[in-house]
Amino acid sequence: MNIDDMILVSIDDHVVEPRNMFDNHVPKKYAEYVPKVVVDDTGIDRWIYRDRPTGVTGLNAVVSWPAEEWGYDPAGYAEMRPAVYDIHDRVRDMDANGVLGSMCFPTFTGFSAGHLSRGGMDEITVAMISAYNDWHIEEWAGAYPGRFIPIAILPLWEPQLAVDEINRVAAKGCHSVTMPELPHIDGLPSYHDIDYWAPVFQALTDNDTVMNLHIGQGFGVLKLAPDAPIDNLMVLAPSISLIGTQDLLWGPAFRSFPKLKVALSEGGVGWIPFFLDRSDRHYTNQRWLRRDFGGKMPSEVFREHVLACYVTDPTSLKLRHEIGIDNIAWECDYPHSDSLWPGAPEFVLDELQRAGADDSDIDKITWQNACRFLNWDPFAHTPREQATVGALRAKATDVDLSTTTRAEYAERFAAKHAS
Repeated sequence: MNIDDMILVSIDDHVVEPRNMFDNHVPKKYAEYVPKVVVDDTGIDRWIYRDRPTGVTGLNAVVSWPAEEWGYDPAGYAEMRPAVYDIHDRVRDMDANGVLGSMCFPTFTGFSAGHLSRGGMDEITVAMISAYNDWHIEEWAGAYPGRFIPIAILPLWEPQLAVDEINRVAAKGCHSVTMPELPHIDGLPSYHDIDYWAPVFQALTDNDTVMNLHIGQGFGVLKLAPDAPIDNLMVLAPSISLIGTQDLLWGPAFRSFPKLKVALSEGGVGWIPFFLDRSDRHYTNQRWLRRDFGGKMPSEVFREHVLACYVTDPTSLKLRHEIGIDNIAWECDYPHSDSLWPGAPEFVLDELQRAGADDSDIDKITWQNACRFLNWDPFAHTPREQATVGALRAKATDVDLSTTTRAEYAERFAAKHAS
């Protein structure tokens, strides 16, 4: 594999929503409730929705900052690399990184609309969720056709509301939604409650829409020591993907909805060999439980339903065929602290080749599996010869790749807006 011939599609990146994102999408009757960015008494930018403040954690926007400036403290828009929230700059950064396609999870709204929902489970929040989706589909993903895989958020406190939004965004060409890994953490029925979730799962399968579970919402299931450092949460975060998958695989979801598709975001793939071995052994050994997987092993059912993505997993990639070569996809995680920008192609290729992957395996993991699973044609708008790492980077030789401090970004921001 020549690095310039690679094709990269990342199914886990993020957007920090621009300040004006709601301006064109909220009905006038709800104008007074539109979320806004305000500067609080400490000088920090905060999103406010119905008197509830939400900031942007520094780790969510560290791309190009020097590592010593990374942290959990809030970040202001002026301190961020503009590509974090500006679609035109984002595409330029994707070109510089050789990334053709990107799926961008939200920030302010919560990965599964949790931040908005906590502001009120009513028609006003439904309107804000729909407004976010319209902005994301039309202004973010729609600004550059063929470069983004749109993903929607849902009102989940009433199944019919979620069904209506799944149908609505599917009609707009969006066939991915982000949902909670562990809904019971937020007071919703768990995925074992098939009576509650059946209408949602049915709408997903009817629309060939993928259910994306991004780590974060389910952190509350980890009862870590109260005096444990943040390292504990960050290292153990992928375990939430395992727990969420357990509920779906061993509950009724996959058995009741054989076409339900679930993508796991930022959970890595290292836990999968253990989980599949453990599941198959449990199923064949604990016969007294009388579980029924339709004549299949749990590992087979997992592979029929799940796509897992990783940033870096050097040891586990050696077991890619045991995991399922068709069940692994790559992610860049731009602009978070795990992001590989701007050297993703070099990092990814080196790791895969050291794991012994041939060109066929590399293509599956870097773009083919994601595009097949998400039913996204990477060459619908970009001819293949223009979609490669080499071709994309050739368009972005003037992009500044240098390390830049928060203060330097703030100075540039002030100068730009002063003029």
